[in-house]
Amino acid sequence: MRELASIFLVGPMGAGKTTIGRHLARLLGKSFVDLDLEIEQRCGAEISWIFDVEGEEGFRKRESAMLKDLVAGNNIVLATGGGVVLSAENRALLKCSGTVVFLAVAPQILISRMQQDTKRPLLQVEDRKAVIEDIVREREPLYREVADIIFDGHRKTPAVAAQEIVSLIQQAD
Repeated sequence: MRELASIFLVGPMGAGKTTIGRHLARLLGKSFVDLDLEIEQRCGAEISWIFDVEGEEGFRKRESAMLKDLVAGNNIVLATGGGVVLSAENRALLKCSGTVVFLAVAPQILISRMQQDTKRPLLQVEDRKAVIEDIVREREPLYREVADIIFDGHRKTPAVAAQEIVSLIQQAD
């Protein structure tokens, strides 16, 4: 395995990018970074506030700028935001900067996981199920486009999922 190559986790909200990413980073001896948390820390504001003030377009500009900054380094496991793949520039950047792992999760599992969520701006609507299904339908082809590895691990614990992803990364190298 390329020692300093970064690992980028992509997938819809609720796929487990942050949880699995932390385990993965520990197993690989890499630093873990959550793109959304990094945006919040550097901006001094929550994602929901950025959405309220700047709209989704403003947030996506911040997200792209932060992604550019983070992929310039090496040796990280990066949990991206679910919408990072909407930008062709972001997709190209991910593909050429490290190994991209798509955490594929069925919409019904995401709906179940997101039932009580109060933080994600796109889910602050009456019909969460429809929003999640639309997001998956729109973004899944983009996740698959950038992915070096497609991992369906929603029935596994995050620790087991991370171990299996390490094996898949090692096989791919």
